[in-house]
Amino acid sequence: MRGVTEAPIRTIMGPLILLWIVWGSTYTGIALMVKSMQPLLGSGSRFITASLVLGTIVLLVKGPSAFHVTRAQARGAAFMGISILGLTIGLLTLAQQYVPSGIAALIASVMPLWIIFFRLRAGDRPSRLTSLGVGIGLIGLTLMLLPGGTTSVGGASTAEVAIWSIAIAFGSFTWAFFSYRSTSYEQPKEPMTTAVIELATAGVFLVVVGALIGERWDFGVITTESWIGWWFMVAASALAYSAFVWLLNNAPMSLVSTYAYVNPVVAVILGLVILNEAVTSDVIIGLSIVVGGVALVVTGERRTRLRLAEQPQ
Repeated sequence: MRGVTEAPIRTIMGPLILLWIVWGSTYTGIALMVKSMQPLLGSGSRFITASLVLGTIVLLVKGPSAFHVTRAQARGAAFMGISILGLTIGLLTLAQQYVPSGIAALIASVMPLWIIFFRLRAGDRPSRLTSLGVGIGLIGLTLMLLPGGTTSVGGASTAEVAIWSIAIAFGSFTWAFFSYRSTSYEQPKEPMTTAVIELATAGVFLVVVGALIGERWDFGVITTESWIGWWFMVAASALAYSAFVWLLNNAPMSLVSTYAYVNPVVAVILGLVILNEAVTSDVIIGLSIVVGGVALVVTGERRTRLRLAEQPQ
């Protein structure tokens, strides 16, 4: 089992639902942002801004002592920031210049499958109900013909869409691997402090990489639409990533990973409302199956926790 102190299920559900909704909306936010803003500079600067906002809140609420961390803790948080946020979100943001947001959400949502694989490799066998829920959720995702179909963004070629789709899948694997291994790295005891450090280091990493590959700010061409996407992503970064870091330390990973099922659901709805993308009957069927899969995973994890709690210590 992962080395976490698991909180009661009622305590977990609030941050988890927040993660489901907010992170599902980020695909739309990124799609808006990259329409006229450099992808890595945009993502990097929004992470840095989010870290400043969240850091100020932590300072006001927790006081300066919240930032008293050891070098090992700072290194662990910085490593997680670069490996999870920097690499994964960097690839996703670059990819959404070519891949429709719905397709991007679908590809990234295979993350729960990686988590179950890592658990099996570690000898941590999920319950049958959890495994069944994962399988059903993945079936629902594959049945979901997300808005935009295979139509590329900005007239990209089929090869470009294929290459960047693979990049998203690789990012999903990276996110799952380092999320599962998160407790192996020493990090600050205060989860919000961890989130601040991870957001800041990921932001600096992306800005540096963006500058090295030739990205430059040109404020004259950035549209209001892209700024709306950027500011939304700032808020989403601070809010959702704080919930994610807390969940990593207080909930089983198979339960945390259910956000990957719900994200495409939110992406579909926002794609319809904001991006005027069509919703087909296949989408509705897929969404229904996904919801059922999530319900099974949540139920399976709840039963496992109750069974463990009833065992004599």
